[in-house]
Amino acid sequence: MSTQSPALRLEGIVKTFPGVRALDGVSFEVLPGEVHALLGENGAGKSTLMKVLAGMHQPNEGRIFIEGQQVTMRSPLEAKAKGVVLIHQELSLAEEMSVAENIYLGELPRKRFGLVDRKTLLDKAGAILKRLNCGFGPDATVGDLSIANKQMVEIARALTVDAKAVVFDEPTASLTDAEKVVLFDIIRDLRERGVGIVYISHRMEEIFTISDRISVLRDGSYRGTLITAETDEDEVTQLMIGRSLDLTRNHAHTDFGDVALEVRDLSCDSLFQDVSFQVRAGEVVGFYGLVGAGRTEIAETLFGLRTPSGGAIYLEGREVRITSPVQAIENGISLVPENRKEQGLVLGMNCRDNMTLPQVGDLTAGPFVSDGAEVAIFDLYRDKLEIKTPSWRQLVGNLSGGNQQKIVIGKWLSMHPKVLIVDEPTRGIDVGSKSEIHNLIRDLAKQGYAVIVISSEMPEVLHVSDRIIAMYHGRIMREFTSEEVTEDNLVQAISGISTNGDKAA
Repeated sequence: MSTQSPALRLEGIVKTFPGVRALDGVSFEVLPGEVHALLGENGAGKSTLMKVLAGMHQPNEGRIFIEGQQVTMRSPLEAKAKGVVLIHQELSLAEEMSVAENIYLGELPRKRFGLVDRKTLLDKAGAILKRLNCGFGPDATVGDLSIANKQMVEIARALTVDAKAVVFDEPTASLTDAEKVVLFDIIRDLRERGVGIVYISHRMEEIFTISDRISVLRDGSYRGTLITAETDEDEVTQLMIGRSLDLTRNHAHTDFGDVALEVRDLSCDSLFQDVSFQVRAGEVVGFYGLVGAGRTEIAETLFGLRTPSGGAIYLEGREVRITSPVQAIENGISLVPENRKEQGLVLGMNCRDNMTLPQVGDLTAGPFVSDGAEVAIFDLYRDKLEIKTPSWRQLVGNLSGGNQQKIVIGKWLSMHPKVLIVDEPTRGIDVGSKSEIHNLIRDLAKQGYAVIVISSEMPEVLHVSDRIIAMYHGRIMREFTSEEVTEDNLVQAISGISTNGDKAA
C-alpha cells in the first residue's frame, strides 16, 4: 500500500435531507493503490457519502480533497474530469443507445463541425471491452444486454479517464462467478496503477478477498477503520451493528411433518432434467449451485412461470398441474423472487398495497377494496416480521433492502401457503438484516411451513438448511443432510464431480 498523501480525502462531511441527517461529520480517506472497503447497514450513509464525492449531492458542511488539493464537485461530469468515477449499484445507462455511446456519454469523440467520430468511438470502446473480456461488441444496443453485461458497461466507463479514485457500489450484485473474476482482475490492475478504490459491498467474503482496509459507517456516523488482514468478520460485524451474529451452521432436525411437496422426474426443456426431491412440513431445503445450474428455473416451474416438459408435481400426496402463478397460489405454492425490486414489489406503491396485492380481489366491500381489511393484514405481518416502517403509507421504494424483502415475504405468508420458495433471500441486504431474514426462515419452518431456499452463498445455505441439494448443469448431483455436508464435498458436487471423483457429462 502506498504511503503517499491520500488519493482522496473527505473531512467532516454533513448531508441533511428534510427530517434526516444522513451524514454526521464523516471523514474518510483512500490512499493511492489501496482498495478501501466501506461497510455499513442499509441506511448507514455509504451511498450518500459516495454521491457527495461524485458530485451528485452537495454537502451541507465539510471538504473534499483530491491528491491534497481541495475541490468542489458540482456534478458527476465535473467529478469525473477531476478523476473520480462512481460505478452505481443501480444501473444508469441509456438503454436505446449503443454500448460505445454509453461508455463515452458526455465526452464523445468529435470530428470537424462537431460530428461524432464513430470510428474512433468504436475503436476506443472496443479496446476497453476487450480488456474486460466482454462477449459483446461496442455497437451492441445496451437494452439488448443481460443485467450482468450492463454492469460490465458501467465498469467500462471507469476505464475511459485517468482516474484518481474509482468507487464500486455493490458491483457484483448481478455478475456471474466468471465475471467476478474479471472484475477483481480489473480492480487489481487499477490498484497497481496507483488508483484508489472504494469498494462497497454486503458480501463479506469479497471484502476480505479484495480490500486492504475497512471503514464502517453506522447511522450516518464514522465508526472506525480496520486493517483487513488484522481483523475478522465478527469484529467488523460488531462495528457495523453493535452486536455479534450467529454464523454457525444449522443443526440437524428430525421432527418434520408429512411430505408437503414432492417432485418426480421434473424436466423443463434444456434448463433442467429429471429432477426429483421432497420437502416436508417444517423443513428447509436449500438449493445450491453455480449460475445456470437450473435452480431458479425449477422455482419458476413450480410457480407456474414455466411449463414443464416432463415429470410430475405432488402437493400433500395429490398430483397437481400448474401452468400459471394463479394455479400455483391456489395450490398453496408461493415464490419470493430473485429480484425483489423488479419481480416482487411495485416500488411506487405503499407498503400496505404491496403486501395485499395478490388477494386484493378477496378484500372487497361491495365495489370497493376494504381499507380496514388491508390495514389489518399489513399490521399483522408488520408485527410478525418486525418490518421497520413509519406506517403502511410509506412507499416501498423508500425502505431498506431487508424491510423490502420482509414485505415480499409477508405478502406471500398472508396467502397461507403450504410451500414457500425463497430465491436469493438476502441479495443486496446488509449483514444485520441478513441475520434477521435467516432467523425468519428458520422460524417459518418451526411454524410448519415447507421452505425451499435458493442461494448463491455457501454460508447462507449451510446456515439455514436442513438438507442441501447440489445442482450442476440442470441436474441434481447430490443431496446432503446438514450433518454430512462439508464445504469440499459441496463444491465438488456443484462442479459436476460425482462421489467417485468422476466429472459429470
